[in-house]
Amino acid sequence: MIEGLPAKKIGMTQVFKEDGEVVPVSVVEVLPCTVLEIVQVNNKKKIKVGFEEEKRDSKMKKPQKGYFDKLKMPYFRRIKEFTIDEGDDYKQGDVLDVKVFKDVKFVDVQGKTKGRGFSGGMKRWNWSGQPASHGSTIHRKMGSAGPTTDPGRIIKGHHMPGHYGCETVTIQNLEVVRVDEDKNLLLIKGAIPGARNSLVFVKKAKKK
Repeated sequence: MIEGLPAKKIGMTQVFKEDGEVVPVSVVEVLPCTVLEIVQVNNKKKIKVGFEEEKRDSKMKKPQKGYFDKLKMPYFRRIKEFTIDEGDDYKQGDVLDVKVFKDVKFVDVQGKTKGRGFSGGMKRWNWSGQPASHGSTIHRKMGSAGPTTDPGRIIKGHHMPGHYGCETVTIQNLEVVRVDEDKNLLLIKGAIPGARNSLVFVKKAKKK
């Protein structure tokens, strides 16, 4: 089986299990992918897939057009490479969709977190803050940052205000609650990184 597929995060909702339990789920739409070629990388069998087909030639750069023309395949806006098992029999032109996850119980989801810009330490690192009563104006500030004479510098790795978010994060071992083959939807228990309509990559759980 292929390692994973790209998907679009739709949002969150809740569903009822057969025993009546209410489960919060993230809904992702698995994007149909077309197999472009199969390659061997570091003794691993990998597959290149294209998704989000581009109808207009003018939107493609010459090296990209040359690549697709050489393969005699339609133009795609995005290309992704995934690992496949040695016994898998994929060929050029095959279309992969949500049916790949039909028998998968747990997945890892990789995405880019929401950007928060320049954030203070209380938001970025969950500082408890300083006492905030009696007109205090420094209750959200960081206070002392490091030693004085010795070593006379700020220790590496010290938690400080700074850029927060826009990081590639992988959430592991998420349970697949439901697979909707008609609408290409995957219902995954819990939250996954990214904003609505953002691109995520759903893979078989490595640790399950």
